Amino acid sequence: MYYVYLIVNEKGDRYIGYTSDLRRRIKEHKEGQNKYSSTKDRSWKLIYYEAYPTKELAKRRESILKRNGSMRRWLYKRLELL
Repeated sequence: MYYVYLIVNEKGDRYIGYTSDLRRRIKEHKEGQNKYSSTKDRSWKLIYYEAYPTKELAKRRESILKRNGSMRRWLYKRLELL
């Protein structure tokens, strides 16, 4: 199983990604173990995820959310982030 997820921190930063191990990945974000941040930010919170049976489907959905502004805004509005 693969997951597409959305996390936010207390500053309002948002991150969309995909993973096969959601708990491990959230922990890595909180510990600053990702290629975008070298500092710890324990305020990251998982607020949304979707499950997919294959890596390809999860990657496709992540790509759609990252590249398609209207789809991302729709998700943010649905989650009351706008």
